[in-house]
Amino acid sequence: MSAYVVFTRTKTIDQKELEKYRTGIKATMKDHPIEVLVADGKHEVLEGDPIEGMVIVKFPSVKAAKDWIYSEAYQNVAKHRKHGAIYHGLIVEGVS
Repeated sequence: MSAYVVFTRTKTIDQKELEKYRTGIKATMKDHPIEVLVADGKHEVLEGDPIEGMVIVKFPSVKAAKDWIYSEAYQNVAKHRKHGAIYHGLIVEGVS
């Protein structure tokens, strides 16, 4: 069953750290079955607190999503995301 990783950025803290993250992220995807569906596109918040941006990526399974998220390559780059902004992240299963 497909799975989606969703990150919402609520507040930028350090733009230079975010740029390091954005520069390094693509290389972490090389050996993983990732389909980027949304990457900080124009958005409108319909309910809840405002956000600055959102990323949604699709995987064939929750295991595949976790394999990428917990990979050494992604974790080495993710530290820049964590220093650069406040994010909420989650994995959600698709519908069968």
